[in-house]
Amino acid sequence: MAMEQPIHRSKSNLQLPFLKAPQKPVLTGGFIVIGLLALILWLDQGIQQFVLFGLGLLLGYCLLHARFGFTSAFRQLLSVGNGTAIQSHMLMLAVASTLFAPILANGFGLFNTNPTGYVFPVGTSVVVGSFLFGIGMQLGGGCASGTLYTVGWGKSEMLLTLFGFIVGSVIGAWHFDFWVNQMPSFEAISLAEDTGLGYFGAWIAQLFLFAIIFIVIRGIAKKRKPPKMKPLPTSTGWKRIFRGSWPIWTAAIALGILNALTLISRGNPWGITSAFALWGSKIALFLGIDVTQWGYWSGGKAAALEQSILTDSTSVMNFGVILGAFVAAGAGGAFVMRRVPLKLAAASIIGGLLMGYGARLAYGCNIGAYFGGIASFSLHGWVWMIVALAGSYVALYLRPLFGLKNPKKDDQFC
Repeated sequence: MAMEQPIHRSKSNLQLPFLKAPQKPVLTGGFIVIGLLALILWLDQGIQQFVLFGLGLLLGYCLLHARFGFTSAFRQLLSVGNGTAIQSHMLMLAVASTLFAPILANGFGLFNTNPTGYVFPVGTSVVVGSFLFGIGMQLGGGCASGTLYTVGWGKSEMLLTLFGFIVGSVIGAWHFDFWVNQMPSFEAISLAEDTGLGYFGAWIAQLFLFAIIFIVIRGIAKKRKPPKMKPLPTSTGWKRIFRGSWPIWTAAIALGILNALTLISRGNPWGITSAFALWGSKIALFLGIDVTQWGYWSGGKAAALEQSILTDSTSVMNFGVILGAFVAAGAGGAFVMRRVPLKLAAASIIGGLLMGYGARLAYGCNIGAYFGGIASFSLHGWVWMIVALAGSYVALYLRPLFGLKNPKKDDQFC
């Protein structure tokens, strides 16, 4: 893999791994598929889906260039106290919250949309679901966004994680009514609309919380003296836009902006895992399983089962994320596929199952519940973060059973 190549000294006097040459077949194939899918969306679905596909491409492109992770961020903090990635999450959330507040307060949307945030109840389903998701992402090797962009990167084991994710999502949809409607739960709580703070007050409160978390994590790092983040292969100057790694802070800002653009373009923040439930449920229907009787597919959702996947904006954006990462990997010479050891294959599938099931229970994943929820000023997003961290901590003890390593304090890099 490109991250394992010999190092050289760049103009900035930092030791960085060599970049491989661009993979022209990967780039050519990626651009052909992107062009064809974009044309189909434009002609068959219209400008809105075309724009959302473009946003998905940019999201995947950003994620791959910065290797922007949620799974590794939790693991690095819990195992050795390296909170650099979590601090970048706080920046990303601050940017998104700053943009979400006026959009949601004023109802500003494109394509005749009326933007609404992801504000969901806090109950048993969120606690159980986020805890399972926290375990699953540490076993599966990636979260929801991580699964998509590493599939585009060419990591073979992530195809197994994606398979487990889809199956787990279908099972979660099957059990959705029990966990959400029959188990104890509080009402949905918006820090902006249900506390008297308003969007401006809620924005100030969240910025304060982000700053506190940022400072606490810096204190943890000073005390534990963790290994540094591993340098990534990169170019220099303007070429860095297309080849090599981006600073994680740059990606954090870009992701916050792109999520806000998603909010005004489709009326909801960025989400990923509802598409997995849709894909799997369509396959289940084809196999003769009547998923239409499940509570999850009641009401307005039922129509999606009969329509083309290209009418589903989440699916369209997911395709964009995969293809955006695919092109970025090709440009950096980083696309690679490999054989998957048995233990890793088992961990990938089990992790995917847990994430898929957990995401349905928790009203989303690291993107829909954590990123989108907190940016929407929903209490359930904060609960998701805390409980998913707890699940990730438990998973640190499970990972070695599958031959997966955790960062250690005497490592040179995380």
